[in-house]
Amino acid sequence: MKKIYDLAHGVGVIGLMSGTSLDGLDICHAHFFLRNNKWSYETFHAEEVEFPASLKDRLSRAQTMTAQEYALLHSDYGLFLGECVKDFMKKHGLSAAMPICMDSHREVAVVASHGQTVFHQPHLKFTGQIGCGAGIAAVSGVDTVCDFRTTDVALGGQGAPLVPIGDRHLFGGYDYCLNLGGFSNISFEDNTNNKRLAHDISPVNYVLNHYTRLMGMEFDKDGAIAHGGKICSKLLSNLNALPFYTQKGPKSLGREWVETEVIPLIDSARGDGGEPLSLADKLATFVEHAAYEISLNVCQKGDTKVKVLTTGGGAFNKYLLERMKFNAPHADFFVPDSITVKFKEALIFAFLGVLYIADMPNCMSSVTGAAYDCIGGAMYKSGKTERNFSMSDLVE
Repeated sequence: MKKIYDLAHGVGVIGLMSGTSLDGLDICHAHFFLRNNKWSYETFHAEEVEFPASLKDRLSRAQTMTAQEYALLHSDYGLFLGECVKDFMKKHGLSAAMPICMDSHREVAVVASHGQTVFHQPHLKFTGQIGCGAGIAAVSGVDTVCDFRTTDVALGGQGAPLVPIGDRHLFGGYDYCLNLGGFSNISFEDNTNNKRLAHDISPVNYVLNHYTRLMGMEFDKDGAIAHGGKICSKLLSNLNALPFYTQKGPKSLGREWVETEVIPLIDSARGDGGEPLSLADKLATFVEHAAYEISLNVCQKGDTKVKVLTTGGGAFNKYLLERMKFNAPHADFFVPDSITVKFKEALIFAFLGVLYIADMPNCMSSVTGAAYDCIGGAMYKSGKTERNFSMSDLVE
């Protein structure tokens, strides 16, 4: 039976997001409304789930696995996500939506999962995010939409970034929406052509966390280690000169590029006396690089400071923010409440799920460079609600 949704009354969705930095799984339960052709939302519950050490290790090695190991991880990770959703729903008193949704505050119409990106090579029309949607739907009992990128990539697009459609409809009061995750990405309105534009800017936490883990720490709290390091001007110049930064049009980054272009460049850098750089100096230099590249993508508009909504884990890095403000004094980098900072991407993936079930485009060709806007994603039906539902359930 086809589910019936009242978008004006609201639809409840759970969004799942896990980034390249392997910080953990973000889960966000939100309620979306469409009234007078305008979207709005309420966030009800959000939390982060830490990856078990064994799963985190497998995810970090996914690129080099055999085909069988990769397929097994795809399945296991989907089942893990399903268990996380199931536990989250039980904790917050949520249930799968019936075919006729009666209480969107309590019912979950769909789970929208980003998946864990392992491969991203859109120039080959290839991208891969693991986390089997069938496993999520089967374990959680909720219809699941996943694999949001592949249709856009098949249409010649970058398949990323995907959050700008949420930036436009949910956070339209800002000149720019900047996310500081494993990579930094930005979106903004091109008012001349009435288009939303967006692209990845540079790596951020993916590189920073790579080096802090060599010190036995998951991240550099407040950027304190980087703040104590010394910027290597030669390495900074070499980083800023990487060809990606001069590319025009829609563009996106993947871990493959970082591991072949960025990490080797940093590791081969030497100080004035020919000595290898300390880890603190590497962090200080890379923070300066990230802040500089961000500043080039935040343009002055008029006489007042531009408003930049700043979210993602990097928004908690005080030293990074300090260097961003130094490099872009014309910008007001606004860091919102901690829920929005941490869970904005999970929230927007929930929104992509709403657009999917509403049969509305959720991938913007103006952002990705695809042939046209499309409805990205594949749905896996849980089967649970249809099998157990009867019209008598609507009668008290």
